[in-house]
Amino acid sequence: MVKSFFKLESAAGILLIVAAALAILADNSPLAPYYDQLLEIPLAVSIGELGIEKPLLLWINDGLMAIFFMLVGLEIKREIVDGNLSSMSQLSLPAIAALGGMAVPSLIYAWINKDFAAGLNGWAIPAATDIAFALGLLGLLGNRVPITLKIFLTALAIIDDLGAIIIIALFYTSNLSTLSLVLAAAAIAGLFILNRLRVTHIAAYMIVGAFLWVFVLKSGIHATLAGVVIALAIPIRQKDESGNSPLVTLEHALHPWVAYLILPVFAFANAGVPLLGLDPAILLHPVSLGIAAGLFIGKQLGVFGLSWIAIKSGLARLPDKTSWLKLYGASLLTGIGFTMSLFIGSLAFETGPNLSTELRVGVIAGSLLSAVCGYLVLAWSGEVEEKET
Repeated sequence: MVKSFFKLESAAGILLIVAAALAILADNSPLAPYYDQLLEIPLAVSIGELGIEKPLLLWINDGLMAIFFMLVGLEIKREIVDGNLSSMSQLSLPAIAALGGMAVPSLIYAWINKDFAAGLNGWAIPAATDIAFALGLLGLLGNRVPITLKIFLTALAIIDDLGAIIIIALFYTSNLSTLSLVLAAAAIAGLFILNRLRVTHIAAYMIVGAFLWVFVLKSGIHATLAGVVIALAIPIRQKDESGNSPLVTLEHALHPWVAYLILPVFAFANAGVPLLGLDPAILLHPVSLGIAAGLFIGKQLGVFGLSWIAIKSGLARLPDKTSWLKLYGASLLTGIGFTMSLFIGSLAFETGPNLSTELRVGVIAGSLLSAVCGYLVLAWSGEVEEKET
């Protein structure tokens, strides 16, 4: 099961790279107007007088990404209850590393943007790690990367995602609607009742969850958080008709859809940036520079630095068959913040001046530097260890 998971993530990472490349090509070709028009197509769903109308881009970011966050929630719950985060010995190193990997990049970004007030709201953009991209690169290295390092990176990214969820809930909400919040609370109560009644039919949770998504969307809290709440309500101890827990069944069902469809569609919709005629000085814009420096410098400093302190102080131990050089290579890969960084950036700069180009340039630059350097360090570490043996 573990090996099949990593194969799926590796393939998904490669597909993400292709989707992002296609978006950049489309936005720098004669297809650019059609690319923009595609994302602006208005789509509406209505029942009587109740309706939701949004452009395609927002349906992707608010709707499809809610399913992604539901999968993240399922993974977090499973890992905490039965997985790699279920004991302090397993949790300590990735938790400490993730803390450093969120704090240091955010501080670097905030320092670079201290004199640019419009950019300060994006402090959390470089705090996220894109696990699909990172594991995609690890997959290209094959057996030169031990399974324990892959598990460490996955656990770190899951904790990272939990941190991102908390950040979105606390800092990226606006114009709260009391009525919608009350209705959302009622839907959450409904999910809790289903769980307490030991209902194992996933469809029941999905029906209540659909109402929850609408209420959260209308409340001013970002709609993707509804996916996390739904996931936490899915039972993990009971068995369904297939003999698995409903949580495991749903996680296995969603994973290919998220990996092969939802995340590539999100990447294609959000990675397009017009490079033709782009002033190279944009790399020195506080937002671009803050994101790139946060991802490339902040992530490796935070993850490797706090990991080194934790291991040397006895709070954690180095994963089996993992050298310090390999741990440093993995720390570099945590600077690939593509999907989550773009998503948080879309929330951070939803209002105010248009900083979408600076956002995308910073994310692509920081993620690309982290990916190339992390891959080279891990490949070199494999050659060094082969020579030593």
